[in-house]
Amino acid sequence: MSTAIKPKHIGRNISRIRELKDMKQEALAQALGTNQQAISAIENSETVDEKKLIEIAKALDVSVEAIKNFSEEAVLNVIGNTYHDNGIVNAGLNYHCTFNPLDKVVELYERLVQAEKDKVEYLEKLLKGK
Repeated sequence: MSTAIKPKHIGRNISRIRELKDMKQEALAQALGTNQQAISAIENSETVDEKKLIEIAKALDVSVEAIKNFSEEAVLNVIGNTYHDNGIVNAGLNYHCTFNPLDKVVELYERLVQAEKDKVEYLEKLLKGK
């Protein structure tokens, strides 16, 4: 009978940490400059290249060791031990916005300006046609 220890599934650990941080695959992909399909492939991989793992850890705001040593049981213990009076004490999992809100405002403004320009152009064409 073999007592070999099964290696950790790094991709599954990445997936669980991402989910615990309430982050979608698309957000992680954007942070890494890739696409959602690449993140899905990484999360289905048992091993991940060390350089890529460092990038992922940085994007998730955790250490490489946290990914390598992630344990569902440990997380459940932390949650179980920090649950008091119907509230959960911050267990060290912080949510970080994956986009700059100001960039979104600028993007919206640019779209509104373009729509206004298109409307003026359309009205000018109508007036010339008469």
